[in-house]
Amino acid sequence: MRPSRIAAIVVGCLLIIPSIAMLFVGGALGLGYAFGRGDDGYFDTTLDRLETNTVAITAEDITFAAEPGSPDWVLDSLEADVRLQVTNKDNTRDVFVGIARRRDIDSYLAGVAHDEVTDVRKGIEPVYTQWNGDNTVAAPGQQDFWVASAFGPGTQEVTWEAQAGAWSVVVMNADATTELAADVNVGAKAGFVLPLALLLLGLGTVFTAAALALIVSAAHRASKETPARLPIATTTRSAAPNADHPVVLEASLDPNLSRWLWLVKWILAIPHVLVLFVLAIAFAVLTSVAALSIVFTGRYPRSLFDFNVGVLRWSWRISHYASTGGMGTDRYPPFSLHAERGDAARLDVAYPDRLSRGLVFVKWILAIPHLIIISLLAGSI
Repeated sequence: MRPSRIAAIVVGCLLIIPSIAMLFVGGALGLGYAFGRGDDGYFDTTLDRLETNTVAITAEDITFAAEPGSPDWVLDSLEADVRLQVTNKDNTRDVFVGIARRRDIDSYLAGVAHDEVTDVRKGIEPVYTQWNGDNTVAAPGQQDFWVASAFGPGTQEVTWEAQAGAWSVVVMNADATTELAADVNVGAKAGFVLPLALLLLGLGTVFTAAALALIVSAAHRASKETPARLPIATTTRSAAPNADHPVVLEASLDPNLSRWLWLVKWILAIPHVLVLFVLAIAFAVLTSVAALSIVFTGRYPRSLFDFNVGVLRWSWRISHYASTGGMGTDRYPPFSLHAERGDAARLDVAYPDRLSRGLVFVKWILAIPHLIIISLLAGSI
């Protein structure tokens, strides 16, 4: 295979990785938008009960910031709303919930004992840091720095449009007394979720199609090249695959292996491993494409078949050189999907003219006994 063909395949495979990531993230956002919201449009979760024997519980690590150098309107234009619903366990006492800038909260609670929620485990279990100090502080309702607040009996709700800056949330008894236990529901709503999901899905689809076109085109043109199917310098010619034996796997043992080269072969093989990692992604993608083709046409596209066999051939060649394939040769493997002059490890597969459409769905089940035996044999080597 020409270097330009390999380069095209590598570029296509590198492109398909972020493309699939965009499809995955866009699909997750879309599904969340469609099924994860409440009737009011909020994504919400209820935390484990917040409890403290001090006067306040805070969450002081709420930071909204655009990229450095970006104006605040970049974040403000996202129209993200935060909603807090707080219910005091003691229904005879009023509860207070407020949002303010962190510096104002720090000044308000300076020298005052309070618990700070620093983390939330498993999504709902709060982790606290306790700050020591006095248990006396002015009632929160008397302060004028809150950007959003509510207090009273029963469930209190605060809705706030997120803005750039560092902010804190405070939950207290309305009279600033100690001993508080409250149930808190946190909700979020953002107008950009659906457009972002659609954008990611659109870009992911375009880039995935472009990557597949690049890979398939390179593989198709490579399949038209005349490979050098010459045997290595031995007295035996490689067997050809046929209907009875569709797969031929062979390897030749070099008569005079180096005594020390095996120590560094795995290092020398790293360039091949890096390329094969990318090609393996293409192999998985093209196998899925081929499966769809077989379901609808009963045929495995020849260009995809030749490419996938080439990846298997390349993998076997590297395995025989530096891994579990025996390390049976010291000749450095070529960067090629085709059989090459001097190959010590050879693999070929007969092209199937027709394939069953239904077996596509159950072949992986039928192969389980083989996979078990192979895993046992490989583990015993």
